[in-house]
Amino acid sequence: MLAIVPSATILGVEGRPCSVEVHVSNGLPGFTVVGLPDTSCREARDRVRAALISSGHSWPQRRITVNLAPSGIRKGGSGLDLAIAVAVLVAEEEITPEAVEGLAFVGELGLDGSVRSVTGMVSLVDAIDAPNVVVGRAAVAEARLVGRHEVRGVQSLTEVFEALAGDGAWPPAPPEADPPLTDPSPDLADVRGQPVARLALEVAAATTC
Repeated sequence: MLAIVPSATILGVEGRPCSVEVHVSNGLPGFTVVGLPDTSCREARDRVRAALISSGHSWPQRRITVNLAPSGIRKGGSGLDLAIAVAVLVAEEEITPEAVEGLAFVGELGLDGSVRSVTGMVSLVDAIDAPNVVVGRAAVAEARLVGRHEVRGVQSLTEVFEALAGDGAWPPAPPEADPPLTDPSPDLADVRGQPVARLALEVAAATTC
């Protein structure tokens, strides 16, 4: 069966949309990732397998092919782990395709099934067209900065599976942090140029201590 799950990847400093396509078929058991993956993406095989097993799912003893589309763009990082795991569950018919409609997934998987944040979350979420994005709970505040998605934060692959399978609700979103009430204090690190004036201030500060 074929499953397609939206996600995103980083190219330089820009996020690029990426469709994770997983095909599970009969044949010699194996796991292949195509679509110009870098080393981190290819290592998703071991992370996803361990995360699924740790979360109580069996690993398919069949041939699994993962295509990261569009194939002409280099894919980097571990942020596609969560999308690959969800696509495998859909392809294995443990989750219905309808359950993932309108959802995109960005996050790294730990071997224990935990969902972790990845760098460049703002750029990644900004590249996603789906109205809802599932990320690691630690990345919720950063993902919300884009301002045009419903962000769902999860701590584990089990929480994702239960929500998609209808066995539980999505975890409640953490409260948004209040903005600071006062302006931050001036910091010499914010000064650009003026090397003589900076040196004078540093010497003055050193001599008064």
